[in-house]
Amino acid sequence: MDTIVALSTPPGRSAIGVVRLSGPGSLQILRALIQQDQFAPEPNRVVLKSLLVNEGVLDQCLVTYFRAPQSFTGEDMIEISCHGSPVVLRQLIDLIQSHEARLAEPGEFTLRSCRNGKMNLSQAEAIRDLINAQTQAAAVQATRQLSGELAQALQSTKHELIRIIVIMESAIEFVEDDLPKIQLNEIKETIDRLIVDVSNLAETYQAGHLLHDGIRVAIIGRPNVGKSSLFNKLLRFERAIVTDVAGTTRDSLTETISLQGIPVSLTDTAGFREAGDRIEAFGIERTRRAMADADLLLLVIDGSCPLQDEDEEILKSAGAQPFVVAINKTDLPQVTRVNNLNGAKVVHVSALTDEGIPELTAAIMEPFASLDSANVGLLITDSRHHDLLTRAKGSLAGACRSMAQGAGEEIVVADLHNALKFLGAITGETTSEQILGEIFSTFCIGK
Repeated sequence: MDTIVALSTPPGRSAIGVVRLSGPGSLQILRALIQQDQFAPEPNRVVLKSLLVNEGVLDQCLVTYFRAPQSFTGEDMIEISCHGSPVVLRQLIDLIQSHEARLAEPGEFTLRSCRNGKMNLSQAEAIRDLINAQTQAAAVQATRQLSGELAQALQSTKHELIRIIVIMESAIEFVEDDLPKIQLNEIKETIDRLIVDVSNLAETYQAGHLLHDGIRVAIIGRPNVGKSSLFNKLLRFERAIVTDVAGTTRDSLTETISLQGIPVSLTDTAGFREAGDRIEAFGIERTRRAMADADLLLLVIDGSCPLQDEDEEILKSAGAQPFVVAINKTDLPQVTRVNNLNGAKVVHVSALTDEGIPELTAAIMEPFASLDSANVGLLITDSRHHDLLTRAKGSLAGACRSMAQGAGEEIVVADLHNALKFLGAITGETTSEQILGEIFSTFCIGK
């Protein structure tokens, strides 16, 4: 195994930059950097050392040695905390490479940790999710997965599957007659129960992916009803240009905020009307795409004038999608004041005075009330995990169908093996090298 090196802190100028090494040559490279061939650091203890180059001092750094296997990767590791000058960090990494280390691939430190049994694949993915978490609730879910909660939730299912497979394969190998009917019924009942367990876990993805990816909200309406003003008000900064000229917004703008601890992606769209030119037509087409992709539509209506035919048309175009109606401009004399519109939640607001803004944010989050607490149970947040759980459920259901049709044990066992393989792929036991490469390519370099 070769020795790898990478900058573990974000690139750019900072107070501290951390350079990380892992592999059998790590300690020897450190000795070369400080020019002390007999240096024997105490593991897990920070020491101050001068890094020397060309008879001069490159930097004074804090150095920590982690001895295998008691390290993040399970290999000898060195972490060097030096001043965060891009010049110093670049020179240090070049110097380390000159001592037969190579630059790490994205996620390679965590990949080595998996291969050396320090964590399973779902825990490794949780590290990536924790780094990328946009809200506290997302961070809590990533931490739960990092602690091994997902692997533990799958463990009993895998044990039961293995027990059934052993019984059926033993029958194939050693029993001339078929399994007794009472035993077959017991096996089928167990598989039915496993289907329910796997299905219940997979169904948490409906909430989990929103926590992971964020809730997508498209702000729609006629031109000049105050969509961009509400967009800015929800963001709490002036992101969109606002004028009294109808059709100011010609393109979609998207920003992410946190509401009740959940990431919410807000998209301000071009107003619906007959396009006056090709550019406006492109903007309206993007509005339609944003509507199709949204988890929730926020329809803005100008409350200072009567409800227009265009408002009704936009309501119809929403179809069955969940939506909230904001009757805007309550600071002006109100003409349109309704409490219910096609069954949607209606909130009266003023983007100018902030009236109704708290009620509006509450209405946006109301359909996602199950995500309101960081103490929600374990959720499946990763699409890969959801896909594998769905496949496992399908294989278990196939085994049940085969048993009901009186198929031989060989056919039933094949489906059970597939289910076990899919569940094992979640935690990495049955994941191919190609898939591992694709997963870890999404990690940052140095992690």
